[in-house]
Amino acid sequence: MSAAEPATDREPWLLVVDAQRIFADPASDWASPFWEGAWERIRELAAAVGPERTLLTRWLPTADRSTAWGDYFATWPFADVPATDPLYALVDGAAELSAHPTIDEPSFGKWGRQLAGVVGHAPQLLVTGVSTDCCVITTVLAAADAGAHVTVVADACAASAAENATAALHTMSLFPPQVDLRSTAEVLAGP
Repeated sequence: MSAAEPATDREPWLLVVDAQRIFADPASDWASPFWEGAWERIRELAAAVGPERTLLTRWLPTADRSTAWGDYFATWPFADVPATDPLYALVDGAAELSAHPTIDEPSFGKWGRQLAGVVGHAPQLLVTGVSTDCCVITTVLAAADAGAHVTVVADACAASAAENATAALHTMSLFPPQVDLRSTAEVLAGP
């Protein structure tokens, strides 16, 4: 298919946002208390979609410190370590879910040239990962705004707190038909 042809691929891509130790390890200040349940569902979805249609992202601490990111890292000094620090590694078993290189970004949202370059124009995205109220919501809204068809797999996302999950999911639910919220069971059951 040439770049000028419209995308006709309707098979979904599973996007696993930031399955990293910094968000999963209970010892981390940024650990989601909902990670384990979400991770179980992410693995189910990845098995159904397959490694050729699964993509993993990582948030890395490489943003310019002369911007507001400098204030951010001053607030969270434990996270202001090199990108090679084990905090930023994928959780055990994550790398095996995808046949693609990890998409690394220094921003909360992961929609951008790298991701769009893999999934193409107007993809079907199944979005999972952490944190529902930060990197997931910013990725979802940017992808939808760019023309992607986004399904947020709500129970395969892990928030920072229950009330933040409710708020983030409510916000994303305000963007139909570009954004749809479904459960893992609903996604696995098909259209």
